[in-house]
Amino acid sequence: VLASLPLQVMLYFNVFYFPVWCLAEGMMLQLKYHLLPWHYQFLLVTAFLILSLAEGSRLYLGYLGNLQEK
Repeated sequence: VLASLPLQVMLYFNVFYFPVWCLAEGMMLQLKYHLLPWHYQFLLVTAFLILSLAEGSRLYLGYLGNLQEK
């Protein structure tokens, strides 16, 4: 089984777009944070952190798995 070139290309571009998404989402969260009730504030920050950690680990494991042919 060989490494998948289309998957590697998608992972490559996603690595560059992920910080842009993180920055834009963080800026939007900062702008609207004080306008929301406390429970929405908690939910948005929690969701942002979980999504960021999940995406980062997905990219790392994708690179690792594709390059090692797993």
